[in-house]
Amino acid sequence: MRHRIIIGGAVRRERACIRLIRKSIAAALKAENVRVRCEINVLLTDSEGIREINRNMRGVDKATDVLSFPMFEFTPGAFDPEDGQTDPLSRFMPLGDMALNMDRVRSQGEEYGHGEKRETAYLTVHSMLHLLGYDHEDEGENKKLMRSREEEIMKIMGI
Repeated sequence: MRHRIIIGGAVRRERACIRLIRKSIAAALKAENVRVRCEINVLLTDSEGIREINRNMRGVDKATDVLSFPMFEFTPGAFDPEDGQTDPLSRFMPLGDMALNMDRVRSQGEEYGHGEKRETAYLTVHSMLHLLGYDHEDEGENKKLMRSREEEIMKIMGI
């Protein structure tokens, strides 16, 4: 299924990184049985840029690795297109926006010893799950479910 994935931002990335982000989004949507055409906006930024977004949007004055801004409230693991709305002009369902901190992609990939490729894919999948209703604010079942889905999707991708 073709989705509209709009990737922008002041941080320039190589084509392989852009392809990986697109592949990660598509894998998450397929794994979650999303069978409608979706639109996702991705901003590639740095630590200062994501700090500003975090401060303005969430009132948290610190940098983070990824931010997700879902358009709709979906039930984790039970995507229902009736819970969202397709744009009548584009015929895509806008799922929301994500901001990836490419400084953190580099540093966390190094820190965790798995490199930028896996970190890019992981943070993209993580953010997509947020757009699809998953959350990990508690340390209980919601976090376990989200972590499990992240790892399953990464495994499907071969990463």
